[in-house]
Amino acid sequence: MAIVAGSAPHPIYLAGRWVDSPHRLLVERAGYPGEAAGATYAATAEQYDAAVDAAVAAFEVTRRMPAYERARILHAVSEGIRQRRDELGALISMEAGKPIRDALTEVDRAAITFRLGAEEAERLTGEVIPLDIAPASRGRVGVVRRFPIGPVAGISPFNFPLNLAAHKVAPAIASGNPIVLKPPSKDPLVMLTVAEIIDAAGAPPGSVSILPMTRELGDRMVADERFALLSFTGSPVVGWRMKERAGKKKVVLELGGNAGAIVDATADVDWAARRCLIGAFAYAGQVCISVQRLYVHEDVHDRFIDRFVQGARDLVVGDPLDPRTDVGPMVDESAVRRTAAWVDEAVQRGGRVLVGGTADGAFFPPTILEDVPRDARVCTEEAFAPVVVLETFRDFHDAVARVNDSRFGLQCGVFTNDLSHAWYGFDELHVGGVIVNDVPTYRVDHMPYGGVKDSGQGREGLRYAIEDMTELRTMVYAQPG
Repeated sequence: MAIVAGSAPHPIYLAGRWVDSPHRLLVERAGYPGEAAGATYAATAEQYDAAVDAAVAAFEVTRRMPAYERARILHAVSEGIRQRRDELGALISMEAGKPIRDALTEVDRAAITFRLGAEEAERLTGEVIPLDIAPASRGRVGVVRRFPIGPVAGISPFNFPLNLAAHKVAPAIASGNPIVLKPPSKDPLVMLTVAEIIDAAGAPPGSVSILPMTRELGDRMVADERFALLSFTGSPVVGWRMKERAGKKKVVLELGGNAGAIVDATADVDWAARRCLIGAFAYAGQVCISVQRLYVHEDVHDRFIDRFVQGARDLVVGDPLDPRTDVGPMVDESAVRRTAAWVDEAVQRGGRVLVGGTADGAFFPPTILEDVPRDARVCTEEAFAPVVVLETFRDFHDAVARVNDSRFGLQCGVFTNDLSHAWYGFDELHVGGVIVNDVPTYRVDHMPYGGVKDSGQGREGLRYAIEDMTELRTMVYAQPG
């Protein structure tokens, strides 16, 4: 059921059925206002209720599904994604404005994510606890197992419309939980296409629903007591408000950041510059672990800047469907306006533009700033744009303190060949992940991923997501006598 711009709207996936609604949802091509990427529907309130009721009913099936069956479904989804790689990559590029090379990489990662889900389904383990630690407990042993928690509400963001949704759907299936997923309204078509693959894989009816919906219905989803867990990826302001309204359900929040990277005096400067170009400007910086604050040791400052600035100038900005493109458009005009306003504010307060700095329609070029006051918005907030602010440091401990001087704490990159500095960064950086000799933008899909402070709570990565989607239950066995 390939989606072609101008074709009939793609139906939505409600508990194993394909349905439409009175509310047509037009999906524009990102960066090209007025050009359609396709169309689908927004679910009605009645359809939302039907999906949640079906998930509650399906839990009686999914919680009893054997591991081999959950793994079989996930392996089939992984293979289906792999087989439709080009179609899914083109959809991501059209809907999200992601350069086609990066879009295809996202598809590959999603195939891995579902494959990892299958593997984790097969190795969900517990433990045996000896309880005879006192005379009164003689002859007793404890057995601890993980059990599925119940229906999951998933809300995924626009910037990785396939793989970040996969990080909710795959662990839900793996752990025996039904899921209702709200994909982003800007780019819902790729996950509706994946729903075709999930359906063909034989997921039990009601165990998966993928429903574009209004913000009002999304708000209802957050507070809905029929869900046992809410998994949200998105902005910090929205995420923490959701937690306040979520009631008794468990909440996993993967939120934003303003990630720092440190280039130490002992760093491989060429490698650091090449990796920071990718970390700062891939997908026009619209990545929550994009390099935003860059701290460079004074001994290597000039060499690093020469390479970094020239590399930024050499990046190709243009049509995301062109394989030569490095940096595509921003997701919409409001994102461009906000970025321009923050850069202008930084310059007005004394910042210098080393490269870029001026929008071109839907495109914002790779931009490097220096001498920006640390309380400027481009330093303190999440830019979510192809903008990086550079500072020089003399003492490594001071650089670590500057990274920590933020309300965010997602990941940090530390380029150093001084082992003591690597360990110091690991010990002292208040973040969810420290990436040594690479950018904070690095993530592989089985590692624990998540942040501290305003950057969220809980962890993704298949095994770690499954821990949140299950609950421990203990059986105590007493030997009579």
